Amino acid sequence: MRARLRQIHVDGHTFTWRAALHSVQVNGFHHRAVYVRAWGSGGKNGQKLEADLLSAPGPYVVDDGYPTPADVRAVIICGLKSGWQPEQRGGTFVLSDREHGANFAASGFQLTNPVRPGESADPTTHEAQQRG
Repeated sequence: MRARLRQIHVDGHTFTWRAALHSVQVNGFHHRAVYVRAWGSGGKNGQKLEADLLSAPGPYVVDDGYPTPADVRAVIICGLKSGWQPEQRGGTFVLSDREHGANFAASGFQLTNPVRPGESADPTTHEAQQRG
């Protein structure tokens, strides 16, 4: 089944995005996780934005919720502030907790380092980095 592409408007620009749900293991606990991908007005020919999000509230997968437009807006704004150039032709800009977590704010999700289904997520979270 093809992923549904959606559109969102941020600061007068239109972005296309999609998200896919899965779960990852962090320190032995399963978290709801979401792959978010976004493109600017150049479509899939422009530079793609990738962000992997983990559910922030607790260590267990409690639902199969989808990110809200506010969550996607937070991903796009963080990407733009971090140097994502959606009008640039080709390439991928990856948001990771390690490099961009301090600039990310979305209720219910935290930015994580890229993970794939079946892998364990990096146990170093934004909160741990802030303490260090």
